[in-house]
Amino acid sequence: MLVTHAKADSASLPIAHPAVAAVSAARLRATVEALNYPRHYVAQRRDNERARDWLVEELRSLGFVVRLQGAYDNVIAEAPGEAGAAAGSRVLLGAHYDTVSTTPGADDNNSAIAVCLEVARVLAAEAWKAGSWAGVPDIAIFNREEDGLMGSTEFVASLDAAARKRLRETHIFEMVGYFTNRPGSQSKPKGLPVALPDQGNFIGLVSNSKSNSIASRVLRAVRRGGTQTPMVSLKVLFGLEKLFGDLLRSDHTPFWKAGLPALMWTDTSNFRNSHYHLPTDLPETLNYDAMADVTRMMVEHLFASPCLA
Repeated sequence: MLVTHAKADSASLPIAHPAVAAVSAARLRATVEALNYPRHYVAQRRDNERARDWLVEELRSLGFVVRLQGAYDNVIAEAPGEAGAAAGSRVLLGAHYDTVSTTPGADDNNSAIAVCLEVARVLAAEAWKAGSWAGVPDIAIFNREEDGLMGSTEFVASLDAAARKRLRETHIFEMVGYFTNRPGSQSKPKGLPVALPDQGNFIGLVSNSKSNSIASRVLRAVRRGGTQTPMVSLKVLFGLEKLFGDLLRSDHTPFWKAGLPALMWTDTSNFRNSHYHLPTDLPETLNYDAMADVTRMMVEHLFASPCLA
């Protein structure tokens, strides 16, 4: 396993694309607050459906073609027209919209939904200006993550050979809003043979052998672009992720099991956030400036990628 740190500094090159400046911390907070209610698939089914319908309308309002996929209503948003799912290689951004029954889920996982939607807003605005949706990523907001990754597992199983071949990279956001400078606030899974910073003030990027090269490109984009939040990249080698169950707790895992390139972006969940799965996981506990930095990192990476460069 390899750990790499990245942070922009005064010697960084200029931000590669002006779209990064359009990212809004206020919009990120508005999304987190709009979804501030428990919505477990079974225990709060009506509220789960309420969140589903809200996501569908938000993504449609941006111009995406939106459909519900599978038995658990994964929300899938694709670029319209010739740049849709059937054309060329694709990038997929994902999160989950269900919660456990005990929490409104500000960090788990409203923060991740907010980042996905903000990236979608920024990229859609650029697409409308350019008159082309080429290279705009697809968005997948999965259901039933909290019940054993059921939604994302069904989604991956639904991909035919052609769709799997087109899927160039998947980025799963899992709890990306809780940051603290308190000394000793960061811990790690038992037995994980790496050193992490003492303070929980970074965003983590977890990749495996199929996606480590993508992580390297993300790190280059972070160094290039004007963000203050550090990134810590954990590159897992030789299939060792199978030995550490804590690295397999989110929706990137079905992609890994299928041999597809996927990364998880995370604030490290319960290894930092004491509000994990509790009623106190509330909007006021999150750092929206840091979330905006995470969004900028993703936008910067996308504009440096072959499809949007």
